[in-house]
Amino acid sequence: MAALYGTLLCVGTLKEDYLVKAVAEYKKRISAYMRLEEIVIREEKLSDESPAAVAAALEAEGEKILARIPKDAYVFALCVEGKELDSIALAEKIAEAGGVSGKIFFVIGSSYGLSPKVKARADFRLSVSKLTFPHQLMRVILGEALYRSLTILAGKKYHK
Repeated sequence: MAALYGTLLCVGTLKEDYLVKAVAEYKKRISAYMRLEEIVIREEKLSDESPAAVAAALEAEGEKILARIPKDAYVFALCVEGKELDSIALAEKIAEAGGVSGKIFFVIGSSYGLSPKVKARADFRLSVSKLTFPHQLMRVILGEALYRSLTILAGKKYHK
């Protein structure tokens, strides 16, 4: 397997200690297979939750996200309308993405999701489930899915 370089680009900071620890654990595990950087963008504050205010916040967050993604990066956008993959298919998609540019970005939006511009920029829209999860917890879920996929690619026994 060729060297993989990934970036986890997230909107909003983790506040709960148990989530911080879980993300740190998966980043440590992932480091055996992929150099993974984490970029955190501040979530826009809303004065109200009207559709216009949410759209404006997503637009502002989207501009910040897009400014951090290199033009040649392969982008996975995590969103509810994305495609669900099993662990083996995700591993194959990650290997394919790594071969395209060598730079893989996994983008997790705020509690309101991702802007249409970020989704349009994505090379692949990924959904991990039809269930809804808090965006902070999604970092842990993605960490597990990514670690499992990388162990599959490396031929390790973690995946059963």
